[in-house]
Amino acid sequence: MLRLIPDPLYRSALRLADRLRKKWWQLTRPTLLGVSVCAENAQGEVLMVRLSYGMGNWSFPGGGCHRGEDFDAAARRELLEETGCRIEDMELLGSVEEDLHGASNIVAVFGGRTDDLPCIDRREVIEARFFPVDAPPAQLTSVGRRRLDLYRQWRR
Repeated sequence: MLRLIPDPLYRSALRLADRLRKKWWQLTRPTLLGVSVCAENAQGEVLMVRLSYGMGNWSFPGGGCHRGEDFDAAARRELLEETGCRIEDMELLGSVEEDLHGASNIVAVFGGRTDDLPCIDRREVIEARFFPVDAPPAQLTSVGRRRLDLYRQWRR
């Protein structure tokens, strides 16, 4: 049903929802559970995405866990939803706790391999590309840089 909404209107709704969600988190200060996925291709490059909302910077695929969903399942789901990629040999790299607009965000960071090429919806995710580990995009978020550091430690 949401596919009936034109892409520009859908992206506008996402931006509005993102702003409202941040305000809600500032008021309620919840604890959130999420995942982030560092998927590498055969060349050892990592997959990153740019979302249609937020600051437009590059980050790793990921998002929140559904109620009752374990971190592993959430990581696989988020990667597939955002990039169309499946992950193999996935391992937990570590977890981080960070402030996310007033919320306490606990994120499980996973690493693994994908043989898939990204196929995005151009609604939530507007760009997805593989980058060399030693040459990430200049517009990588600070959160993304911390996840990249975890990934580099895991690769050694």
